[in-house]
Amino acid sequence: MTAVNSLIAFAAFIVPLVVTAGNDGTAGQQKLAPGYGGLKFSAPTPGTYKLPALGLAADGKVLDSEGRATTLYAEMGSKKAVLLSFIYSTCSDVNGCPLATAVFHKLKNRLEKESDATSRLRLITLSFNPEHDTPERMKTFGASLQGNGVEWRFLTARNERDLQPILKNYKQTIEKIYDANGKFTNTFNHHLRVYLIDGNKQLRNIYNTELLHPDTLISDIKTLLQLQTDVSTSGTVPARLDKKALFGAGDNKQAYETRNYQTGSVALSHRIGQPADLVNTIKQPLLGLPPVPEPLNNPITNEKINLGRKLFYDRRLSINNTFSCAMCHIPEQGFTSNEMATAVGVEGRTVRRNSPTLYNVAYMQTLFHDSRENTLEQQVWGPFLAHNEMANPSIGYVIDKIKDNKDYDGLFEQAFGKPPSMETAGMAIASYERALNSANSPFDRWYFGKDSYAIDSKTVRGFKLFTGKAGCSQCHTIDKKYALFTDNGLHNTGIGYAEAMDGNTAPITRRVQLAPGVYANVSNDVIASVSATKANDLGRYEITQNPQDRWKYKTPSLRNIALTAPYMHNGSLATIKDVVEFYNRGGVPNENLDPRIKPIRLSAYEINDLVLFLNSLTGSNLEELVSDAYAAPTGDSQ
Repeated sequence: MTAVNSLIAFAAFIVPLVVTAGNDGTAGQQKLAPGYGGLKFSAPTPGTYKLPALGLAADGKVLDSEGRATTLYAEMGSKKAVLLSFIYSTCSDVNGCPLATAVFHKLKNRLEKESDATSRLRLITLSFNPEHDTPERMKTFGASLQGNGVEWRFLTARNERDLQPILKNYKQTIEKIYDANGKFTNTFNHHLRVYLIDGNKQLRNIYNTELLHPDTLISDIKTLLQLQTDVSTSGTVPARLDKKALFGAGDNKQAYETRNYQTGSVALSHRIGQPADLVNTIKQPLLGLPPVPEPLNNPITNEKINLGRKLFYDRRLSINNTFSCAMCHIPEQGFTSNEMATAVGVEGRTVRRNSPTLYNVAYMQTLFHDSRENTLEQQVWGPFLAHNEMANPSIGYVIDKIKDNKDYDGLFEQAFGKPPSMETAGMAIASYERALNSANSPFDRWYFGKDSYAIDSKTVRGFKLFTGKAGCSQCHTIDKKYALFTDNGLHNTGIGYAEAMDGNTAPITRRVQLAPGVYANVSNDVIASVSATKANDLGRYEITQNPQDRWKYKTPSLRNIALTAPYMHNGSLATIKDVVEFYNRGGVPNENLDPRIKPIRLSAYEINDLVLFLNSLTGSNLEELVSDAYAAPTGDSQ
């Protein structure tokens, strides 16, 4: 029997086909697809070409062959290359579903003894006929195809409602065929599509009937696995993003005064990550956090979170298509901006306050440094409309932009059951922000998890100072079962007062850093000629008009503080040690200074211990959240 005849026989074994194969590569009157025969040209050598990213592969609700509810992402696994095919088990088109199954089987057999490929590749066959292809049938369908080597999973969906978003997102078109009496014949018209997906859930190739062949698949798979292993100088992304890649080492401007300074900013070409199950950060809070307050009018769903993430990173939703929420709340910089004391908006417009971190923002009772908003759903519209942030002229302008971009078609309807609006856009972004929760820090494991080895003795001393002599926990609160490290209140520390009163003592010239290690003394008159007038900032007073609220600002959470420099509402303190020393001096005296702020008189050793404690508040899941952010599209203009 020829190789072609062997594969045809295999396809006939899988489905009830009646096929007579000829030596000319035909089945009856039907010409067989190339995948059944030998390749008529040499497959390209792995690693000699590139597989460009074609966009993010979609997730969706599925059932495994045991009937367990799961997701497509979960079945793809972590950091594995995936071949995904859509089939239905009763397909009788030899060049359709049986072709995909036959090619997968031959591929699996050929790679069986290649340990690197077998451990890093997964095959997925997903039925688009859930009414017939139950989990039990898919288990039976796949039983004879399983074996050693490459994992092969056979999935179906609970119903068509769960299936349709998946098919739509993969642009897999199917059409049911009905008989003369209008009865479904359990057959479909469809075009064969097989998808190659990398370990970061990015589509890398799409194969049709003419292109699907085990030889070319093996070359593509090995090329992809090689790209995921190498940290290429040409911009290839490593399979495992290390902490320097994720958190932008150097972005705190340390050593910026020297000429050999190198930024740790992550270029867009490197911002490829893996989507995470963000619902878990809400439904199952990490050690150290309480249950997430879930608003009654905006219950959390995956669809809302995914849509909110897309909106959050979409640069098209600004006045000139260049600016997104994430450009002030940078994932690898603690969802704030380490490189600027105060934010800079569209076209370089000055924002007078530091970008607050979004980690654990779900627990904040009020928002913005002056507490002028009280829900995330409402808060999101402030930056959209502010002239010095995203500068959109109206709410309608933003909504029209969303409607005009085809990649949003159906997403609002899927998430909310209605089209884009001010309400639903705010609810979507709020859903994503509400999922950016991080805890299970070394401190949490020591204090709440009772792991005596999680932090060292110096850090324990720092904790005792934090809750004792230094008095930090008066405002950065710790409860018996969880710690938000904020009282959600507002306080006058003297920082705002000092900034407001500093204008009368400005020198004639100012030393300005032009580049790493390059400075010039520039006249204040020259600086003023090219600068906007510095806006005064009176804090909470601007909202209440109560003189007692002058220079009061909201207490930030201290979780992940090691990643969120610079500090204070105006970014005026560069390091954690600067902050501790500021409070050690007793802040800046003024008539509204919070009475809890007074000189502490910590020694140099105590200051160091307190800094060590604050550094122990970094959560365990930051890499996952940043990698998830990297998987989001950035809204490049087409």
